[in-house]
Amino acid sequence: MNPGGRIRVLIADDSAFMRKVLLSIITSDQQMEVVGEARDGREAVSLNESLRPDVITMDINMPHMDGLQATELIMSSNPKPILVVSSESREGADITLKALELGAIDFVAKPSSGIDLDMNSVRDELIRKIRMVSKVRAVRTATRSKLQQEIASSAPRTEPVSPLTASVQASSAPSRTESLSPAAPFGTGKPSGKFPIVVVACSTGGPATLMKFAPMIPQTFPGAILLVQHMPGTFTGQFSQQLAEVSKIRIKEAEAGEILQQGQMYVCPGSHHMRITPTGRITLDDGPRISGYRPCADVTLETVAHYAGPMGIAAVLTGMGNDGARGVQAIKAAGGHVIAQDEATSIIFGMPSEAIKTGAVDAILPIEQVYQGIEKRVLYVFGAARVGAL
Repeated sequence: MNPGGRIRVLIADDSAFMRKVLLSIITSDQQMEVVGEARDGREAVSLNESLRPDVITMDINMPHMDGLQATELIMSSNPKPILVVSSESREGADITLKALELGAIDFVAKPSSGIDLDMNSVRDELIRKIRMVSKVRAVRTATRSKLQQEIASSAPRTEPVSPLTASVQASSAPSRTESLSPAAPFGTGKPSGKFPIVVVACSTGGPATLMKFAPMIPQTFPGAILLVQHMPGTFTGQFSQQLAEVSKIRIKEAEAGEILQQGQMYVCPGSHHMRITPTGRITLDDGPRISGYRPCADVTLETVAHYAGPMGIAAVLTGMGNDGARGVQAIKAAGGHVIAQDEATSIIFGMPSEAIKTGAVDAILPIEQVYQGIEKRVLYVFGAARVGAL
């Protein structure tokens, strides 16, 4: 934000009429000013360099260079908080998700008719989200295309064996060439019927962050991962598929009644809360918001704490708000382990900060080291199980 305290906004939209409407809405707020208008993605990249705005509103469907290409260039060279304002956000979750994965912070869907009166119907949402996005410290984000190239270039996958994988292979744990049993033992001679359960909680900035985090998890991960990302229910199915494209571990949108299995990541549907029953089954609840959130990470964390005890692991990543703060206390009280993403790599430090304030966090790590922190804890769990300490 400039010294005067006003939020400096760059509008990128190929429609002169829509630029005029957006200008009118944004300048109606005394805390905001429009410092430039771009007619396509190429102009948006250039004006971002010269004007250094606080926020960019980005249309997707533009000539010469579309909004996705512009977002990728901006977030890889001179990152700024980007708010997608596009009819594509209403028509197709796939396009919006790609923008979020490339580093855009949030989105506003243009009304279907696009007339002045209809656009003003989203005025409050647009102003609110510009204010929110302006508080984000933009960080360079790895792009979806680059991640896909990196993973494709590693095939056939002959990656080094991690300490965790080596430990599992050396024990009497079941073969990883088959789908792992939900009751796989730790190799203690007395099967516990349980295995490590990781809950990953995130919100604002989550899609781009998860595109860095998920590819680090090996296919042989000997636990289950539950992902609670604040996202509309119409998006999570597609997001699961796109995340799976760049990851080694199996990833799917969670379904009611499933039994948790090792080597699987379950994405909570955005329209539901996700809980784990005492028998290790997933239940989904489309009831009202809890503490303002749906899905609510706290309810997932609390039920995992009850089910998994010391085998429960929480990882609270980037996000606005305090979801997860209550749940990590439950994980810690049950003997589990809690990790929070550090401020330097968080797009929004709200959720990790609130978790840290509870005193329940065991490790504060940059996103590049979060999986290593999880792996270290799982190694400890295996060791403790072998000597009968669990």
